[in-house]
Amino acid sequence: MSQRKILVTSALPYANGDIHLGHVMEAIQADIWVRLQKMRGHQCIYVCADDAHGTAIMLSAESQGITAEELIGRVQREHERDYHGFLIGFDNFHSTHSEENRGLAESIYLALEGNGHIARRKIRQLFDPEKKLFLADRYITGACPRCGAGEQYGDNCEVCGSTHSPADLINPRSVLSGATPVEKESEHFFFTVPAFSEMLRQWIQGGAVHEAVANKLGEWLGEGLQDWDISRDAPYFGFEIPGHPDKYFYVWLDAPIGYMASFLNHCGREGLDFDAWWRPGGDSEIYHFIGKDIVNFHTFFWPAMLESAGYKKPDAVFVHGFVTVDGTKMSKSRGTFINAGTYLKHLNPEYLRYYLAAKLGPGVDDLDLNLEDFVQRVNADLVGKLVNIASRCAGFIGKNFDGRLAGAVDNEALIGEIRQASGEIAELYEAREYGKAIRQIMAFADRANQYLNERKPWEIAKTDRRAPELQAICTTGINAFRLLAGYLKPVLPALAARAEEFLAIDPLAWADLDVLLLDHRINRFRPLLTRVEADKVRAMVDETRGEWEARQKAGGKADRQAQSAPTEAFAAEIDMDTFAKVDLRAARVAEADFVEGADKLLRLKLDLGHDETGNPIERAVFAGIRSAYDPADLENRLVVVVANLKSRKMKFGISEGMILAAGPGGREIWLLSPDSGAKPGMRVS
Repeated sequence: MSQRKILVTSALPYANGDIHLGHVMEAIQADIWVRLQKMRGHQCIYVCADDAHGTAIMLSAESQGITAEELIGRVQREHERDYHGFLIGFDNFHSTHSEENRGLAESIYLALEGNGHIARRKIRQLFDPEKKLFLADRYITGACPRCGAGEQYGDNCEVCGSTHSPADLINPRSVLSGATPVEKESEHFFFTVPAFSEMLRQWIQGGAVHEAVANKLGEWLGEGLQDWDISRDAPYFGFEIPGHPDKYFYVWLDAPIGYMASFLNHCGREGLDFDAWWRPGGDSEIYHFIGKDIVNFHTFFWPAMLESAGYKKPDAVFVHGFVTVDGTKMSKSRGTFINAGTYLKHLNPEYLRYYLAAKLGPGVDDLDLNLEDFVQRVNADLVGKLVNIASRCAGFIGKNFDGRLAGAVDNEALIGEIRQASGEIAELYEAREYGKAIRQIMAFADRANQYLNERKPWEIAKTDRRAPELQAICTTGINAFRLLAGYLKPVLPALAARAEEFLAIDPLAWADLDVLLLDHRINRFRPLLTRVEADKVRAMVDETRGEWEARQKAGGKADRQAQSAPTEAFAAEIDMDTFAKVDLRAARVAEADFVEGADKLLRLKLDLGHDETGNPIERAVFAGIRSAYDPADLENRLVVVVANLKSRKMKFGISEGMILAAGPGGREIWLLSPDSGAKPGMRVS
């Protein structure tokens, strides 16, 4: 097999938050694939970087009283530490806030402009006169111009479902300062993505993405692409557009260029030719591993930019789903929105690498981390099957044969079958069919343990501890273990390294799996992996939940101490009889999810107890709280709902009630909750 030149990237984590298990899953998926390529002798380079630009970074640094550079520098160190903890073998981890990225972003933009793919036109936006900042929709709140409902955001009303311009809001104010926004005109720069529609269609249909992704992208192409706004006005943390002071590249323009910049940084240290990898006509291969939430950037905007600028498009974009825990979205309140650092305090990273690999495939379905199954599967497979093979044989070889293996195996057929699977297992890894590869490997582990059970070396040792038959049986077991450890090396690199030390061999390459280990002295066996302890899993969950509760408590105190935004004028008075008609009930959030196509809404499924006949009472409610709440944090939380509000048809479906909340808007929205002890359906007074 000729050596391939492969460049692999995974999505850039945003430099304004921790690495969590969703990030870890993607990095593990990519890392396994990279390690397989390296084991097979290919030149495979894996790069990543922090996504370090944007308004959110600027505002976060400002709120912490530090510079944006200080913030992203600290976060990058934390991100690299957490990825390293999970044995992610990046060849380079960089930052989009780098000179390499600045140079590439400017040169690519100038190429787009020179090729006639940049359009300029003036747009009108709301502007915060105090913060001196143009406001995105999520930073503007006011009353709906149609129904008068307060605390509505951006360009649609979550109460009546109407759409409007942010400038049409009644009494609009900035979430950032409380000031009344003013409308201001500004020239923006647009990348003419529609000019590349046919090229993108051919690239997508040519196998660049999984079939399910290609079908969805085909639908979007059929609806027609739009020009892409690639500029932002000062103040903004990012790179200025060449020749246009106070105009900055939108974060999503220079973020994917960060892949190239990280590789360029690597080339400078390793003496590689950057253009030989990134210009068309070469023999390099480029692959991106990403989540399904950022598909459009990587399959429309990014390849179109590369095409215009004269660079090679990726050979494929590998798209995965999200991580769920115990069947639901990760939740901070339940302790299942687990950060990488919290996991590493309690558990071996290879437990998770194995469990995720055993469930990963090439599709975009979500992957569930069932914590009970996690404990049972890792213990059964890795300790009870794989390591058990070595531990059952090593003692006999060490004590009775001075650590030396026999010159031949006892069961050539078994070992032959395991060896012959090398090509098929490699191809399964190559196709990202990790789950299928793991099942095949573990089936061989079962066969090896069954063989030892049938041959009973411990019984032979009772009568003749130096019997050649005993040595040959245990040599068979040790060779089976070596082959299986080699097959699992992309998934379990640390376990493989300990196995290599025990076997007294050089680091395993894939070609080594074609030969056997015979007439060879091994080292004394030491435990290669301990069992997962369920109490450590519980401790991890408890710590995660405790961190969330502490932040909620601290946040509540800070909220009470914070200055209030200007109070809106009170509505007209109502009498007590009118108010008494409002039926307020406690409700449990059974499910919470984003609303596709809505920037402000969450869809809530509410549990209001049972009726007289025992049937459950459920309501579907749309709530404009997306800017303040992650859906995963809401599930199982008690809220207060107006239970007798007439259902209303909205743009995104029927809303069957209204939950109560307070606050000026944006991130400052606080749901009203009944006291502890309240039950779903209980009247709130």
